[in-house]
Amino acid sequence: MDNNASNKDRFCQLLRSTGRENIEYVIEDLEAYGFFEAPASVRNHYNHPGGLVEHSLNVYDAAMMVREGILARRPEMEKHLPAESVILASLLHDVCKANIYTLVNRKRKNEIGLWEDVKEYEISYKSLPIGHGEKSVVMLMRMGLDLEDDEILAIRWHMGPWAVDTTQIDIDRSYRQAILNTPLVPLIHTADTIASQIFERDC
Repeated sequence: MDNNASNKDRFCQLLRSTGRENIEYVIEDLEAYGFFEAPASVRNHYNHPGGLVEHSLNVYDAAMMVREGILARRPEMEKHLPAESVILASLLHDVCKANIYTLVNRKRKNEIGLWEDVKEYEISYKSLPIGHGEKSVVMLMRMGLDLEDDEILAIRWHMGPWAVDTTQIDIDRSYRQAILNTPLVPLIHTADTIASQIFERDC
């Protein structure tokens, strides 16, 4: 089994482990959207086919590591950070990226100044341009996934303060309230940062 197939298999097994109703429909729709072949970005982390599911698994791994450390210190937090919610929020936070990338041919000068054909991704936000985290939540609900409020907040705000326009008071207050409502919000944001900035860093 190649790496992409192995990642897809692990991703789907983890989703199924939640026992959440309609999870098979979610997997089918992710397949139809091209989630399992999509990159995680155009030029930054994991900009290769299958990079999105690989990044999502990295966020899951980071989230579970952080959760384990939290529960070792504060066991009573387990009821606020159920494994099922961590799995769903970490693996599905970026489903909004599933249908925004297209692989195109471009001309680019190589290191000796000669033009050559290269394949690279371009990005389009034409499909449901409502915002990053918001789009993930809406897509998942359209797939039939009944998300808990904490899961909705964690997916919506997984970018943390980077997705907050502090000049818009209602957005700023909503983000701050989401953090107060559930520790799942900062957990998923932290895990996303660990995955993209540490696990996926070129050394």
